[in-house]
Amino acid sequence: MLKGISRTRLVGAWCAAVIVIGACSVVLGVPLTLGYAALLLIVCVVPPAVMLLVWGGARPQTVAELLYSVDAPSKDPR
Repeated sequence: MLKGISRTRLVGAWCAAVIVIGACSVVLGVPLTLGYAALLLIVCVVPPAVMLLVWGGARPQTVAELLYSVDAPSKDPR
């Protein structure tokens, strides 16, 4: 589903969506208090930060790689 999108583009889209939601709520009359601004900042920063930490690790090993070492040098004396 998300194979054609980069992490940075997804994080940027998330932050843009949160900013648009915050701007729409201010336009509709929600008072902009310090607590509300802090909440918007946390909502904008925490999920992308977690996503960047978790996403994109090393490829998991297959069963064949677990059973037979693919990186071990061969014992052939040639």
